[in-house]
Amino acid sequence: MHQDITAYNTSQTDSDKAICELLRQEIDRQLPEAESKIWHAHPVWFLDGNPVVGYSKLKDSVRLLFWSGQSFDEVGLQPEGSFKAAETRYTDVKDVNTSDLQRWLQKAKNIQWDYKNIVKRRGVLERLK
Repeated sequence: MHQDITAYNTSQTDSDKAICELLRQEIDRQLPEAESKIWHAHPVWFLDGNPVVGYSKLKDSVRLLFWSGQSFDEVGLQPEGSFKAAETRYTDVKDVNTSDLQRWLQKAKNIQWDYKNIVKRRGVLERLK
């Protein structure tokens, strides 16, 4: 387990820490091959150097972000930003539907846009999977 992610989760309030720990457990279970680290101050998981999922503490919630989530065709995920990312937000650990989360994580593995090379391609995303 990545110690920086442990420190990130530990620094949250008790209710947000519970959300973060559940998200981390499910992400690690579903994406055991992924590299995890703190990236831009938040826990992020990468497959072959490409960011696929991460979470961050916002003022009023914990945001779960899938970099290619708009391509998942999932009602529970809302578009985020101008690329292909989608998010959902949690205010209580009871809000985390682990069945949905597991399905989304499998889609994160199988549906990917190439964020790793977005700068090299001057902001143009290409589909990897």
